Amino acid sequence: MTTTASNSKKLAFIVLAAGKGSRMVSALPKPLHRLAGLPLVGHVLAAAESLNPDKIIVVTGPDMPEMAEAVKPHITAIQSVANGTGGAALAAKDALAGFDGDILIVYGDTPLVTAATMQRMVDIRRQFPAVGLTYSGMIPADPGRYGRMVMDDDGTLKKIVEFKDATDAEKKITLCNGGIVCADGTKLFEWLSQVGNDNAQKEYYLTDLPPIARRDNRTTQVVEVPCHEMEGVNTRVELAQLEARVQQALREKHMLNGVTLTDPASTFFCMDTLIGEDVTVGPNVVFGPGVVISRDVDILPFCHIEGAAVAPGATIGPFARLRPGTHIGPDAKVGNFVETKNVSLGAGAKASHLTYLGDAEVGENANIGAGTITCNYDGFFKSKTIIGKDAFIGSNSALIAPVTIGDGAIVGAGSAIAKDVPAHALALTRSEQVQKNGWAAGFREQKAAEKAAKKKK
Repeated sequence: MTTTASNSKKLAFIVLAAGKGSRMVSALPKPLHRLAGLPLVGHVLAAAESLNPDKIIVVTGPDMPEMAEAVKPHITAIQSVANGTGGAALAAKDALAGFDGDILIVYGDTPLVTAATMQRMVDIRRQFPAVGLTYSGMIPADPGRYGRMVMDDDGTLKKIVEFKDATDAEKKITLCNGGIVCADGTKLFEWLSQVGNDNAQKEYYLTDLPPIARRDNRTTQVVEVPCHEMEGVNTRVELAQLEARVQQALREKHMLNGVTLTDPASTFFCMDTLIGEDVTVGPNVVFGPGVVISRDVDILPFCHIEGAAVAPGATIGPFARLRPGTHIGPDAKVGNFVETKNVSLGAGAKASHLTYLGDAEVGENANIGAGTITCNYDGFFKSKTIIGKDAFIGSNSALIAPVTIGDGAIVGAGSAIAKDVPAHALALTRSEQVQKNGWAAGFREQKAAEKAAKKKK
């Protein structure tokens, strides 16, 4: 029976992410392992989202609440039994009931697939009404144990043969299955219901669809794609190899965009790291998720920055740690062994060394002395410290929140401040100094005599 292809411009995704990843030797589902700060499935979803699809369905296993949480707001469908890629795609049937557009089936552990590749697959399927399916194909340097794509005389895909089932002649085919499928949504689930499991694993495979579509007078086209886009992750070794490649690409991207990396190999980025022009990054700097660095910033060696924003002209480090919620103002300085969390540091303010600032607001041009800490947690609740502009906090001070230090106020070194300090006041909590003239000499004489006496025994 001849069927009419859908002319709808609707698009949906089925993301297969039910794999537990036993080869990862981890309780965490494989698609949730991170690459450049983002879960593997997050890379796939980001590419899919850029095509503005009508729906994205993520297929998960039956006991993966963390997966459902990670892919929100997208819908999840559960593959109750691990019965192959065809069974996984079929799990999305109810969520896509009545959908008459194109459906792209992608894998949650192939993070390098691009939106451009997926769009090509959709465009080719839509271009010819007789095309019911498009499959991604690739020509790797070493075809190895990939499934082979057997082409028909008319240039369409006849079938996909798994390596273990291939004849000697078929093993010589260099065109290999990349795994991604684009299907006419009006026919996909009908075709999936006809897939059998007459194989060694007793599983249902997406690779069995082309002959089924052919019986329905619909052909299958192959879209050749770059091999690296189809690369998946099965072990932590492969994950590390992919991380190295992605990091190198990110380093090159930032350098071409005007960032100086004095030692690129020791600098690590996340996918969402944003850095402006004329920023200099020293060796051994790590950017966690959610970092925005404005232009003309100096980041000195051995810094860790996560969930933070840094304004133009600021200096960070060396050995500084900016934690989530940190906002560093223009021309401000965060020096060596300074840690910040949920902090706003005003323009020109300085915390130069050995300081912890948590849940604090620091005004313009304030100076935070070495060894200062904001005591923001009482064991139950966190409270805020406010330090006014032009304030001076002496070294080794403890500011016990909630507390406010007024504009221009001075806190003497070694003080523990638990009450608000008015603007331009001096606050001290040190005990009065006691001095005993000549005491030190007598102490040394006494101790020297005691030591000599012990040696004689």
